[in-house]
Amino acid sequence: MPENRVAYIYTNMSRKYKFKDQQQLYFITYAFVNWIDLFTRNEYKDILLKSWQYCCEQKGLEVYAWVIMTNHVHMIMGSNKNLLEDIVRDMKRHTSVELKNAIQQHTGESRKEWILWMMERAGRTNGNNASFQLWQQHNQPIELTTIEMLNQKLEYIHSNPVKAGIVDKAEEYLYSSARDYYCGKHCGLFPVIFVE
Repeated sequence: MPENRVAYIYTNMSRKYKFKDQQQLYFITYAFVNWIDLFTRNEYKDILLKSWQYCCEQKGLEVYAWVIMTNHVHMIMGSNKNLLEDIVRDMKRHTSVELKNAIQQHTGESRKEWILWMMERAGRTNGNNASFQLWQQHNQPIELTTIEMLNQKLEYIHSNPVKAGIVDKAEEYLYSSARDYYCGKHCGLFPVIFVE
C-alpha cells in the first residue's frame, strides 16, 4: 500500500471519532486498558459517579443516559459549558488517579498486584502517560444527529447488562439510567436529563 494511502486512512480514522459540534449529543464508550474487569466493586463505580457529579456541577456535563459495566462505560452526553473533549479528558485523568488509589488502599482487593501491574505496563508503552494508564485513549464519540440514532443508542446502553446476563430486565441494574427511564423520574443512582 502506498505510504500516502496509509496516512490518508489514519487521518480519516482520527477525524471520524471527534466531538465536532459542541451543541449536539454524543454517544461515547470508554474502556479500561486490556478490558480489565475493574468495576466489579461498587465503591470503584461510585468514584466514577462522583466524578460525573463534579463535571456536571463545575464543567457543564449533561448526562442523558449511562451504564457502567465491569470493564467499560457507555454514555449519552452533552455540555452546556466546557468542551466535551476537555470534560472527558479531565474525568478520565481524575478517575484514573482516584481508582488507582482506591485499588492500592483496598485491603480486600485480591487482584491488586495484577491490576496495578497491568496499569503500569500500559503506561510504559504509551508516551502520553507518565507512569500508568487505566483508561484506553479513545472514546469513540458518535454524534447523535437523528432521533432514531438517539433512541437506538439509548436502547443499546440500557440493554447492555441484560445482554451480559447480569440482570433479566434493564431497570433491575443499579448502575444504569434504565431505572430512571423505566420509572419516568429520577429513581436511579445518578440524575439524568431525559431524552424526549
